[in-house]
Amino acid sequence: MAADYKGWKSYASFFSAEYCQLYLKNNYRKWNIENPEQKSYENCYAFLYYLEHGQIYYQQADNAPLILKPILLFYGLVHLIKACILTVDPAYPETTSVLAHGVSTRKRKKQNYQFFQDEVKFQKNGLFPFMSEKMFHMKQLEGDKITMEELLQLIPELDDLFVVHEGKSTFTPIYTHHGQMVLPEKILDHYHMTEERMREFLTTKSGNQIEFTSEGLTFQINKGSFTGISPIKFNLESSSYVLPLKKDNLFLFPELMVHYLLLYNLSMIARYETEWWSELTKMMPNRDYPFIKSFLEITLEKGPFLVYEYLMG
Repeated sequence: MAADYKGWKSYASFFSAEYCQLYLKNNYRKWNIENPEQKSYENCYAFLYYLEHGQIYYQQADNAPLILKPILLFYGLVHLIKACILTVDPAYPETTSVLAHGVSTRKRKKQNYQFFQDEVKFQKNGLFPFMSEKMFHMKQLEGDKITMEELLQLIPELDDLFVVHEGKSTFTPIYTHHGQMVLPEKILDHYHMTEERMREFLTTKSGNQIEFTSEGLTFQINKGSFTGISPIKFNLESSSYVLPLKKDNLFLFPELMVHYLLLYNLSMIARYETEWWSELTKMMPNRDYPFIKSFLEITLEKGPFLVYEYLMG
């Protein structure tokens, strides 16, 4: 599935109202939503335009200078997410409360501000809690906070940078052997688990049946299982599946939401923290710059990929 993705070309079929209506109708039927025919007819253009506007933002971000990229990428992702929500909730947006961002950030950055330590706080209403619930059936707790460092560690494509700057990996690759996925043995030490416990743990968390053979921990990837809530992530740059080395409470956090939170904060910084943002992009004083710049390059490709996986899943 992941290997079939061809960037925006993969979205081509969605740029037809007729196809969008059929696609939405099938989705509404799957979720047992009343009047799927009528609702898909009412929503097909909104759905199509969300995708189209999202694509235009991403294309502009690709050509824009770095200081504007976060703003364009954030709004591009927001449009794509709204399209996703429309596939499971034909009434969206029912109230204005769901239109807020759903997260907040510290307004004035302190002296000696460091991006890694900055945090975003979850709000009760808005797009973020709404998408968590509608798309991933997860409840986010109002007032919960998450740091930029925690979020960056959840992006598989940043693993190499963490090795260079911090001297540690954040993910371990999952190897392929005779069409089976194989987990390296060292993962047991990282997770402090026996093989049996690990098998049980991954089977429940990923929706894949994990078996042990002489090769080690092997399993088949169930295509639809890693699109939302699964510890198994896909590294788009190396076209390989990976598993986080840290087993914490963010272990199952959907990657699409990680991109949303990072882009939200970076877009706020780009808009309101002009002095810090200019200095970062001109002086490149510390590790913040390589991580932010790399993340923006990654999310340009990965955001639309994750949305496409969701729409096809």
